[in-house]
Amino acid sequence: MQQQRRQPELVEGNLPVFVFPTELIFYADDQSTHKQVLTLYNPYEFALKFKVLCTTPNKYVVVDAAGAVKPQCCVDIVIRHRDVRSCHYDVIDKFRLQVSEQSQRKALGRKEIIATLLPSAKEQRKEVEEKRIKEHLTESVFLEQMLCQTGLITMVILRI
Repeated sequence: MQQQRRQPELVEGNLPVFVFPTELIFYADDQSTHKQVLTLYNPYEFALKFKVLCTTPNKYVVVDAAGAVKPQCCVDIVIRHRDVRSCHYDVIDKFRLQVSEQSQRKALGRKEIIATLLPSAKEQRKEVEEKRIKEHLTESVFLEQMLCQTGLITMVILRI
């Protein structure tokens, strides 16, 4: 007797959604960052339809906010920040990308993408570099303390 292969039942909201990047950072002083691209991947054997929702739709333009992705394909979704003002600096907005099977209405999966407008790309890079230096120094001090406590530093000095 030959058994039929059945596709597993898809449970609403549990389908993993693959999108990159998972965070959008816009810089007020760098106009090239005011337009960014989200890529939605469909690794599945069936077509997906998608919809992009936003907590603050007045601040963003989403080109093709709804559409479809063929099996084993991807689609780019363009997001433009259209309200670059200082009152929006450091405010975290959210996008929700919902996917469903092509022929169904219920959302099979969703992914949250956060978006933030920062005042300056230069300022941010400086902060990131300072953070890296602090982390490196902290790791160095920690390593030195560990070596001293275990006596390894004494052994290294004696061998020199």
